[in-house]
Amino acid sequence: MVKPRQLGHIVIQVRDLDVSERWYSEVLGLKTMKKYPGSMTFMSARDDSTHELALSNVGPDAPGPDSTRVGLNHFAWEMDSFEDLKELYAHLKAKDVNIRNIGDHGLSLGVYITDPDGNGIEVYYEMPKEEWPEEGVLFKGEFPMKLELEEVTV
Repeated sequence: MVKPRQLGHIVIQVRDLDVSERWYSEVLGLKTMKKYPGSMTFMSARDDSTHELALSNVGPDAPGPDSTRVGLNHFAWEMDSFEDLKELYAHLKAKDVNIRNIGDHGLSLGVYITDPDGNGIEVYYEMPKEEWPEEGVLFKGEFPMKLELEEVTV
């Protein structure tokens, strides 16, 4: 069976394109690859990608995400190392980003945040497969490192 190689990008709708572009740039370090003022902005964490995230402007009166409806819960950005996740976590706290929780998934540790429109985002680090304690173990056990001494785990 033919299957996709990977998820290529995600498009989210935002109320204010400039505010969202600035937030994704300043908070997550994404680079604007292409912009159509007032309409869409294409952003990427990588230099070799046209975009991983597209922001689509829907205007200031658009209703926000609703957890009681079918749709996107969150999307996730993978970090290269646990040290990178720790550094980004400190940056998120310094920027007063809404940190919803920290999720310990056994093989990975995720920090759950929201963007200015309430869209859910996870930034996470996952241990390399060769370090997994048991093949296929997910959401079991405890991640071996902590972001800080007192950590909320959900």
